[in-house]
Amino acid sequence: MTTTHNHPADTQPSTENDFRFSLSEFAGSLGDLGTFIPLFVGMVRTCGLQLCPALLLSGIANIVTGFLFRIPMPIQPMKAIAAVAIAEGLTESQILAAGILTAGVVLIFGISGLIGWLNRIIPKSVVRGLQLALGLKLFIAGMKMIVDTHAWVGWDSAVIAGICGVIILSGKPTSRLPRTLIVFAIGLGVLLFSNPELLTLPQPGFSWHWPDLGHKSDWIKGLWAGALPQIPLTTLNSVISVCALSTDLFPRKPAQPKRVAISVGLLNLLTCPFGGMPLCHGAGGLAAQYRFGARSGGSIVMLGAAKVALVLLFGGSLLAFLMNFPSSILGVMLMFSGMELAKVCRDQRAKIDIAVMLVTAAMSVALNTATGFAVGFLFALIMFKVLPRTRLR
Repeated sequence: MTTTHNHPADTQPSTENDFRFSLSEFAGSLGDLGTFIPLFVGMVRTCGLQLCPALLLSGIANIVTGFLFRIPMPIQPMKAIAAVAIAEGLTESQILAAGILTAGVVLIFGISGLIGWLNRIIPKSVVRGLQLALGLKLFIAGMKMIVDTHAWVGWDSAVIAGICGVIILSGKPTSRLPRTLIVFAIGLGVLLFSNPELLTLPQPGFSWHWPDLGHKSDWIKGLWAGALPQIPLTTLNSVISVCALSTDLFPRKPAQPKRVAISVGLLNLLTCPFGGMPLCHGAGGLAAQYRFGARSGGSIVMLGAAKVALVLLFGGSLLAFLMNFPSSILGVMLMFSGMELAKVCRDQRAKIDIAVMLVTAAMSVALNTATGFAVGFLFALIMFKVLPRTRLR
């Protein structure tokens, strides 16, 4: 199986690998927030993920990653785990268990060098089916948030959702400021206008409790609902594809699959037990940050420092802000995040690949993601064995 990746059409491969801090670098670091914000806020709002430790540890991960790779290597929520968590209402413990299990497997594959073997045995059409299903689940979850407001007009209503949707759709892919970030700012404005009592002095510091990871049922749920679908996505998108893209964009200092896999593994094993959300790298995030101006690890260090400062300065107020964030606007953000996750499936052109992708997606949506992966994988093995691929194009 060959792995493909998308090269930003409006850029040329960079030969700059120095460590720089500039306005352009910081602007580039914001390129992936359109994915980060809705998934992060969704897990905090829906699943009870601890806001301050999750944001603080992701910021520290940004800083470490920037110094480690010295290119704008993104830090993203693990999308499969985040999508399932938001759509199915996983608890904090189940989310963290899924992250730890995924990290352990990826670390083993990275250290042993078997990451390439895993990438080869899992058909890309199955991975695309999982991404399509997860995108649909996020879209449905976002739509449900809008419907559950039970309001057509008002500060948290279908009309506000429609306006924000138009803003996102009107944005150009090459825009310096991600439209989802603009919509998030609108949400904060609506929040403060409708809840002026939140305009109080910021409360420094943050609350934290030790995550309860002692229940066997949480580990079983985390394995089947989160880790199983996340592992193939991590190996394909967070390791193989991001390394291939880094070779195009930064030929003097590309990321290596083994090093990236070890990075993902250690990153989560060191943060998830303390309440950090499951994190990974990603080709889409690297492309977005590069497109918006990021050319060195300095961009990621600045983003991480901003997250850490945000928690330390406003930690006591952040939770109140996000828990009261307009559901209609968060719903729109999740819907478009789902669309972004699903649209990568367009590279499946052969009929047999489309069939495998659709079967995987249908079973994942109708039953659960783990079952969808298992059925899709078996269906792919049967189809590829019985039917010649050349006759099904």
